[in-house]
Amino acid sequence: MDYLKTADQPHPQLDVMVVGEALIDVVTSGNHRVEHPGGSPANVAYGLARLGVTTGLLTAMAPDAWGRRIEEHLSGAGVVLLPGSKRLARTASATATVAADGSAHYDFDISWDLAPQTPALFPKILHTGSIATFLAPGAGAVRSLLEQAHRHCVITYDPNIRPALLGSHAEARAIFEDLVRFTDVVKLSDEDAQWLYPGNSVDETAARILGLGTSLTVITRGAEGSYLSTPGFDVTVPAVKTKVADTIGAGDSFMSALIHGLLNRDTEGFAPAVLEQLGRAAAAAAAITVQRPGANPPSLEELTARLESQRVG
Repeated sequence: MDYLKTADQPHPQLDVMVVGEALIDVVTSGNHRVEHPGGSPANVAYGLARLGVTTGLLTAMAPDAWGRRIEEHLSGAGVVLLPGSKRLARTASATATVAADGSAHYDFDISWDLAPQTPALFPKILHTGSIATFLAPGAGAVRSLLEQAHRHCVITYDPNIRPALLGSHAEARAIFEDLVRFTDVVKLSDEDAQWLYPGNSVDETAARILGLGTSLTVITRGAEGSYLSTPGFDVTVPAVKTKVADTIGAGDSFMSALIHGLLNRDTEGFAPAVLEQLGRAAAAAAAITVQRPGANPPSLEELTARLESQRVG
């Protein structure tokens, strides 16, 4: 399949292709119910388009009301929904029921089924992650795609662990480690790191992942900033202090800005100065996102202005 055009509607060459789930997040609290498009890969694609990156999303949803809502949301930012993405009987959802004490219980109604893919063209960067890389039968198609693509383009991966949808810990870690060997950059949260490698320090986990073959491991640590590690050196980038409305979408916004930085870096390598620049831009994007409710990532103008103000300050 040629991801970049259909028979009747050509698309421009993609800078980034994102592969993964798109769903509707449903939040209920008492009698209050809110629905909005979500799914980590879809959020990353949306964030990239907001940053001016030519982005396509390969997903699996239905041509139903929720699917149309997701498509309108993505296309509003400029994301190209790639051929083969409307293949399910119903669009997936994730429901968060919020209790009086603020705690939330999550229920997922999701199936993930992706047709086997043989790309005619490859983007500059292919990103995947989250449920799409673990949930059968679609996870097998994602793995096959990474196996084909990793010699042709940069691969980025965010496992975005959702324990409720995974099998055993051993099985999930085996899937994760199998995929890492096809990647160039792996980004995960400290919660993901602790779930995958309980008891390990951040640097121990980063070293373990680098040993599997990736070139750069990034571990986000919330208010404690982010840790970027290569086989030669590592840097720690502080978080941007800001007032927090909520943290929804912060990790996906960080990932979008990280990929944007990878596209625009002046060097092909990961020198310390390059890592510092990547980390600071991603942290700034996350800080903008947490200032406002929901998964609302920054535009390129907002991110540029925030970075300039940090340099001046």
